[in-house]
This record gives sequence, structure tokens and C-alpha cells, in this order.
Amino acid sequence: MKILGIETSCDETGVCLIETKETKEGVILTILGNQLYSQVEKHKEFGGVFPMLAKREHAKNLVPLLEACLKESNLWTPFHTLDKAGWHSDDKVIEEKIKEILFREGELFNELITLLKTIKKPDIEAIAVTNGPGLEPALWVGVVFAKALNQAWNIPLIPTNHMEGHIFAATLQKLETETSNPESKQNSKSYILNPIKHPAVALLISGGHTQLVLIKDNLNYEIIGNTKDDAVGEAYDKVARMMNLPYPGGKIISDLATKEQAEFPNKKTTYPLPRPMIRSGDLNFSFSGLKTAVLYTLKKIPVITDEIKQEIALEFERAVLEVLTSKVSQAIEEYNPQTLIIGGGVSANSKIRTSLEKICQKYNITFLVPEVSASTDNALMIAVAGFVNILAGKIANTDFKANGNLSL
Repeated sequence: MKILGIETSCDETGVCLIETKETKEGVILTILGNQLYSQVEKHKEFGGVFPMLAKREHAKNLVPLLEACLKESNLWTPFHTLDKAGWHSDDKVIEEKIKEILFREGELFNELITLLKTIKKPDIEAIAVTNGPGLEPALWVGVVFAKALNQAWNIPLIPTNHMEGHIFAATLQKLETETSNPESKQNSKSYILNPIKHPAVALLISGGHTQLVLIKDNLNYEIIGNTKDDAVGEAYDKVARMMNLPYPGGKIISDLATKEQAEFPNKKTTYPLPRPMIRSGDLNFSFSGLKTAVLYTLKKIPVITDEIKQEIALEFERAVLEVLTSKVSQAIEEYNPQTLIIGGGVSANSKIRTSLEKICQKYNITFLVPEVSASTDNALMIAVAGFVNILAGKIANTDFKANGNLSL
């Protein structure tokens, strides 16, 4: 089965095409084409993602990325006027329907119609698109783009939860040997889709979310812990901004913390910070107070040197690690899962990965974590989640909207 994934929930525009095949060993998934455009440079001046700018960038990049993905996948077949199959330039009825779907996106409509009149319908069985959660204007563009493709090509449409995508990105285990397609410019990447041993607990950590999710069985979720205010990734970015460090700040803060630890491994911090809600008794999080504590600490320091930034970065990251590991340990003890999954952009943090892996070893449970390249927002995870939903019997439909607050 070939599935096209489309992701536009925040500031990454992603288009990915996968092919799945069931074997004795399990489901083998091959990436045929994978295109991603990051808007980070566009949003740096705002110190965070500006929603309407993100929406415009998605609209500008979706058609070029789709074209590149189809060509990478060898599914780009030029349409000739004598061909019977594919898009017909005189099919005004479908064109008007697409225009109605993209009525707010004139330039996107023009670019898409041009593409549709250029190629035949590709060999794709389903389209999975993120419909939430995320920034609603950004989500909206991806949703209407997917609906336009559904109208043009009559390919079933699967609305897909962004957080579910992060969960299933962690189930991909790269095969040791990559299958080379001599007709392709790149080697295709193949993975085996690891089944999740249930019950499982997922820690989803990103710029917009900090959640603990109990997965009772396949696609059956219960949120057992949530942030009361800032998400952990948001806290990283805001602390970086307080110290006049560039956006996004997560990796910069972590690198400074690593440098401080290496230079002064046994040094006691001069700037102690709180561990919010670490003894709250529940599984919820709060990082706003930690962020505010950093702000007040910085205000008391006359001159903030690079050395001071390093020390504060280390203490901040230690506080985050202690809170996350404490809550995860509590969740494991309460729910006795067979698997721990982590996902979301902050899961790329090597210290978080190492700490949680040690917890899994302690409790003798399976640890699933995505490749670093698949931890941030991407269309691969949406295509995979769409496939899992299709296997579970989810019915394709077009009667859905972008929902910024969509829950698992």
C-alpha cells in the first residue's frame, strides 16, 4: 500500500510517500519520497512561530514539495493530451470543486491546477493529513490541500492526529540494509514497524505539548498527565530568549548544559532552581514557574556572562530531567506498562533519551524512541499513523476540519 502523508501543524511543511508490505517478519515500510521544508529562519525574528506567516509559507511550499516527492518516488508521470487516464484540462467540474475548496488560497489553487494538468494520477492508495492539534491556520492549509487532491484524484483521505504520529514514529526500526532502487536518485529507506506491547505509556514532549498518555490497546488512549501551563519545549525556548540566545533555543540550552557539565563535573550550582510539581502526587506538569524562576535569577545578576549562561542552562536542564523522569517513573509504577514510548521534538534531547532508557532498564520494559531526524514534525510520522489507522479499520472521509485543540 502506498500512502501520502501531509504535515502542516506548525512551522514544518512535510510531504512523504511510503509503501508498506506485510511479511513473515512483520510490516516492512519503505520511504519512497520524503520532503521537508523548515520555516525556522522565517520565525527567528519573532522568537517563536508566527501563525499567519506559517500558514502563508505552507501554502507557498506544498505544491513544490509534492512535486519533488513524486519525482523522488518515481511516481511522476507526465500527462499527454492523448492519454485517457489522469487529469483532463477540460474537466471544469472538478476544477471548480477544487477552486471552491481552495477559495481562500488563490495562488495555491493556481499552482495545484498547473501541476494536475501536467501529470497523471499517481499510484497512491490513501492520503493521510494532519488535522490537529497545532496552529489552526497552519493546519487549515494542509487540510484543504489534501481535500483538493482527494477531489482531483479520488484517493481516500484519512484525517490523522499529530500526536498519534509522534507515537508511531517511535515504532519504526531501521533495517540494517537499505534497499537500493537503481532508478531513483537516492537509496530508499526501509523500516520494520514494531508492534507496541500493551499497555504502554507515551511521554509526548514538544514545543506545544507535555503529556503522559496511557495506551491501553491499539489506538485506545487516555491522557493521564498534562502540562498545566507551558510545554517543556516552550520553556526551553523562553529561557533561551531570556539569555539573548537564538530561536529555537532547545538545542542551544542543552549544548550549553553539556559544556558546563564537562568543564565542571562536580560543581554545586550557584543558581538553584525549583522542580515544579515533582511531589504533586499526580502526573501533571508545570514549567511556567521554572521559567519564571530563571527570569528572577537573571534579574539579580548585574552582568550575565557566557559562563553564567552555561551554569543556568545546566541547572535548568537538570530540573527538567528530574521532573520528567520522576513523573515517568510514577506512571510506570501506577500503570505497569510493558512499553515506554517517547516522541515529539524534545525527545531528540540525548540526555532525556538516556535517562528514560535507564528507567526502562530498571523496570525491565521495552523502550521505543524515534530516530532523531523523525522526532521533530514530519510527514513520515503522519503517513505511518495513517497506515496504522487504516489497518485498524478507520473509514476514509472528507467531512472533517482543522482542529487546533484536537485530543488523542
